[in-house]
Amino acid sequence: MFEDRRSLPRRLTAMQYVIAAVFVSLGVVFWYLQVAQHGKFKEMAENNHQRTLALRAPRGTLFDRDGRVLVRNRQAFNISLVREQSRNLDATLSVLAAVTGTPEADLREVMARHAREPRYRPVVLVHDASPAQVAAVMARRLELPDVIVEQVPTRLYPADRFAAHLLGYVGEVTEQQLARAKSAGLQALQTGAIVGQAGVEQTYNEALMGRDGARRVVVNSLGREVETIGEYAATEGKRLQLTIDADLQRAAEDAFAALGYWGAAVALDPRNGEVLSLVSLPAYDPNEFVGGVDRATWTALTTDKLRPLQNRALQGRYSPGSTFKIVIALAALEEGVAGPDFKVHCRGGASFYGRFFQCHLRGGHGTVDMRHALEKSCNTYFYTLGNILGVDRIHRWATALGIGVRTGIDLPHEVEGIMPSTAWKKARTGEKWYAGETISVAIGQGQVSVTPLSLAVMMATVANGGTRYVPHLVRAVDEGTGWTPVPAPPPPAVIPMTPDHAQALHDGLWMVVNAAGTGGRGRLPGRDVAGKTGTAQVISLEGGRRARGKSDADLRDHGWFVFFAPANNPEIAGAIFAEHSEHGYLAAPIARHLIATYFAKKERQPLPVFQGGPGAAPGVLVASTAPPARAAAAARAGGD
Repeated sequence: MFEDRRSLPRRLTAMQYVIAAVFVSLGVVFWYLQVAQHGKFKEMAENNHQRTLALRAPRGTLFDRDGRVLVRNRQAFNISLVREQSRNLDATLSVLAAVTGTPEADLREVMARHAREPRYRPVVLVHDASPAQVAAVMARRLELPDVIVEQVPTRLYPADRFAAHLLGYVGEVTEQQLARAKSAGLQALQTGAIVGQAGVEQTYNEALMGRDGARRVVVNSLGREVETIGEYAATEGKRLQLTIDADLQRAAEDAFAALGYWGAAVALDPRNGEVLSLVSLPAYDPNEFVGGVDRATWTALTTDKLRPLQNRALQGRYSPGSTFKIVIALAALEEGVAGPDFKVHCRGGASFYGRFFQCHLRGGHGTVDMRHALEKSCNTYFYTLGNILGVDRIHRWATALGIGVRTGIDLPHEVEGIMPSTAWKKARTGEKWYAGETISVAIGQGQVSVTPLSLAVMMATVANGGTRYVPHLVRAVDEGTGWTPVPAPPPPAVIPMTPDHAQALHDGLWMVVNAAGTGGRGRLPGRDVAGKTGTAQVISLEGGRRARGKSDADLRDHGWFVFFAPANNPEIAGAIFAEHSEHGYLAAPIARHLIATYFAKKERQPLPVFQGGPGAAPGVLVASTAPPARAAAAARAGGD
């Protein structure tokens, strides 16, 4: 009895603490529900008799540099389900699947993805519904009171996959994108939003999205609208004028199609870095992604061995071949190890470090100076210069020209090439760089790799005398008050090119096309085209068959042609990459057609039609149906 009395105060104290803890917990819960979550529960309560319907903002229109529409919007219908109004969700999904012809499993998968969202928020089950699907749902209104049909603006892209990798596509926002937007403080982005997923659409998504509007309606117990009690209109996204010239873009794509090659083409204005065309083939149809790409289409795209989703212009890495000789020539000139008149005797190759390195011309080119070495693409000459320079000096000048670094273009997912150096090899493999490895690098083989875009930047830099501009795609923006020019990004590098050295390079590159060089198929009378061919080895045919079992077509070398024109005052520069074309000079007609189209537009002449087939003679436009492999076999012997 005495012990019980002694323990009574302790029990009372413990009970007081318990009661206090309970009240504190209740206070915290009440604060969370009534203060922290006030907006959420207020909205849920109001939606018992009111509903807020989103009015999607049209995305901003995209124009080319001449004001022609590239991407616009059209009106489409979405079929959505409001779970709050559903009495039997399973039955609704079964009926909806039957009347729309959509697999029920797909509808359930969509519902599962949106399971954690508020039940009053409509879930889009069928994007861009066909007229037949809309009619079928409207005919079952009494049977489907929880299903609504909404008219929404939807993206419309040009037909036949035109400029697909450049423009990109839109699609429903992913959970990863929502998480990134939340961490960046972009609270306006919500589940179900349509955002850019590639290309310009992705880079400039925030500007193009606009601001959604809303319509507030009163609904009855069946979820049917009774009256509208408020509305504010959606604000269209900003309109963007791109630097792209649709005619040049079409010219490049048509030329690739005529020659039967896949690949990439980039054309720049060397005076400011504006992108005039950017082609990657094969491509895809962006319209297939607008309403949510179906599983079969996505599987076909991702398993296609031609990789149509890869933007070869800025994601493909390839050996530059003899186009890299431009870098070696500039480095030798500016480092003072060789002048324009520096001569090397080519007898079909040369020995370095106990190994004989062949030139592409078995009998040799004889004694050549720098201009003629560029013209004839003499390997021996550039082996010699590379050996004198060493890999680290080559690395310094190559990266200054944009090789082995990202260009900074305003497109997503650009990769950087590889420009080896002694430090690079040590960090990557832990081994030292051997001087013999430099010999292969000097002609663009070995471990050096580039993107077509980076070669275009290099060529534009050489063309303009040393200013490396950032390639960019937006020229002006319209927020509803008229066009405002967008300033170009500042150049990341200005290379001190001696005028005499620059002229020597220009002379040699002019000779490549207009004298007895390897680029005669790029010749355009009256335009003084300067250029350089290159061949990038894939793998030896015999070794490839043994190792991988691939066909000869998969293992043919890649062809390059880099260019600028006119040689004395360049207005257009770029790079053509023709996949498995075997020789660079077979890519030159694509550049010729681009240049011809550019000057025809400038002089208000009719646009040329590409007719330079694989068998075309240098500078001559003739029709040909010869396949690339046969044309290559019949092509003149020689280097690139």
